[in-house]
Amino acid sequence: MLANFSIIPLGGGASVSKYVAKVVEIVDRSGLNYQLTSMGTLVEGNWDEVMGLIKKCHNATRRLVPRVYTVITIDDRRGAKGRLTGKVKSVERVLKREVRK
Repeated sequence: MLANFSIIPLGGGASVSKYVAKVVEIVDRSGLNYQLTSMGTLVEGNWDEVMGLIKKCHNATRRLVPRVYTVITIDDRRGAKGRLTGKVKSVERVLKREVRK
């Protein structure tokens, strides 16, 4: 399964990079394949791994600020693996060119 999640810390100031860095450390240590984007983090794994990781990230942020807003989008396709990069490659094959990354 692929999940895209964004954790928005509220009450910690206008800049959130220090909170994002904390989350990225947790994601990196998880061992799951992931991709950091400017608007969230994509992570690939099974349901329990991914949801457990997001919960851990949410709770870690919750300890740092008074309020946390978390958004999760899930694409769960039976039997599919390697979709973190595979979905992009599939579109590139159709376009017959690489897309901007």
